Amino acid sequence: QVQLVESGGGLVQAGGSLRLSCAASGSIFSINAMGWYRQAPGKQRESVAGITSDGSTHYLDSVKGRFTISRDNAKNTVYLQMNSLKPEDTAVYYCNLISEYDGLDYDYWGQGTQVTVSS
Repeated sequence: QVQLVESGGGLVQAGGSLRLSCAASGSIFSINAMGWYRQAPGKQRESVAGITSDGSTHYLDSVKGRFTISRDNAKNTVYLQMNSLKPEDTAVYYCNLISEYDGLDYDYWGQGTQVTVSS
């Protein structure tokens, strides 16, 4: 089993910054990608940022230039630095890990961390 533990969420004023962390532990064989999703009340979960094993990144258009995803492979940890936060960034943020084993991909999720941006 793989466990993902997120931290770093909280309440911040518009224009402020937060840094989310997600540490993976357990039976991790090969990590293909890690990323962050978010879900606001009444909305579907959306991909915010992702990073592959070779360091390639992708971002939701609305966060480009404000959020930065990074990972520490030695620690199996992924980070999301969020700057210039806006009230519309308010959501529960979930960490995601895609691991490969024996030719199959396995999807794992963290429990979520609340980010609230006040105007």
